[in-house]
Amino acid sequence: MKNKKEISRRQFLRTAGAVGAGSFLTAAGAVAQVSQEPGETKAEPGKVPTRPFGKTGVNVSILSLGGMFDIPSNQLLLRQALKWGVTHWDTADCYEGGKSELGIGQFLTKFPEARKEIFLVTKSDARDPQGMTQLLERSLERMKTDTIDLYFIHGMKRINELDNNTRIWVDNAKKAGKIRFFGFSTHTNMEDLMVEAAKLGWIDAIMMTYNFRIMHQDKMKAAVDACTKAGIGLTAMKTQGGGSMSVESEAELEMGGKFLKEGYTDKQAKIKAIWQNPLIANVCSQMPNMTILMSNIAAALNQTKLSGESMDWLRRYAEETASTYCAGCADLCESAAEDGIPIREVMRYLMYYNSYGECDRARSLYAELPSEMRERLAQMDFSGAERRCPRKLQIGRFMRQAATLLG
Repeated sequence: MKNKKEISRRQFLRTAGAVGAGSFLTAAGAVAQVSQEPGETKAEPGKVPTRPFGKTGVNVSILSLGGMFDIPSNQLLLRQALKWGVTHWDTADCYEGGKSELGIGQFLTKFPEARKEIFLVTKSDARDPQGMTQLLERSLERMKTDTIDLYFIHGMKRINELDNNTRIWVDNAKKAGKIRFFGFSTHTNMEDLMVEAAKLGWIDAIMMTYNFRIMHQDKMKAAVDACTKAGIGLTAMKTQGGGSMSVESEAELEMGGKFLKEGYTDKQAKIKAIWQNPLIANVCSQMPNMTILMSNIAAALNQTKLSGESMDWLRRYAEETASTYCAGCADLCESAAEDGIPIREVMRYLMYYNSYGECDRARSLYAELPSEMRERLAQMDFSGAERRCPRKLQIGRFMRQAATLLG
């Protein structure tokens, strides 16, 4: 006789699959129970709503298409995303070795009229004005467009990566009509960066790691408030908080069951939790196939709020599993690690491998670390870094796992 845990696990997975497939039809056909956030614009039937994007004067779709996938081979997906009102498209010069931008250019060459509908975002890995100019020109050429709506510095860690030369470059690029707005993306030290950016007065937008695990923390709430007062548009990424919910514990099964009763999978619930904060303009999600696109569209169209009970469950789950999730406060742990190990980056590569199933990407990023560092990673002492981690992560164990899985 099978044990009760195994039976409930299988029942949960079967039910989750049914809800994931059927919720799109429910959301698209019956958007009656709608609760709009302040400032949110109700879109045409069957299209994703929009929200104001900071001080830009632009409304953006609350769901953004993350372009970290093989776009040249997914042209139909782009067309369908646009049809459903996903008009905020996010990419970067380095995604898929440049194929992401080239794929968007392929689409705009075939459908040039679509450019008027799309709020186009790309990013620069360069920090110096000369390098930024070169990469901007290459992005414009790849995507067959004259203007980038929002140009980001990619993956910032500290505010000193911006200076007065950056501001002069931004002003000149705007005057030349090459970009409309400017900002940065960040996975690391997000809250400190956001607060400092709010003081500058010339940052239009920020895309940051933001999810159910960190959205209720005082430091993040203060950072969001500071950016809102400064008129900075905010896009949330990494909204799954480390990946799918596990089905190994009864507590998680119970939480998943509560989401299913409300008509959502756990992935949809985690995104909807972000949309319930009206200060976040939109959620950027990598949607490399039609199944994920449809699931996210379903969550966006059916704007019924998560119940207070579900939000409480998410908070409790975040608290109980805090020691398994890196919150990006790299300045604390990395200052205590030997040889300048980029702990936060390695943790991010592990997330791609373990939670998102992007094994090749994780290994490729890991391979960019210095070879000597990779060879010594499993033997290094991370006890000092662990003592400084507010979430009590077993950093040494994760680094050894990275050396084994990604090396």
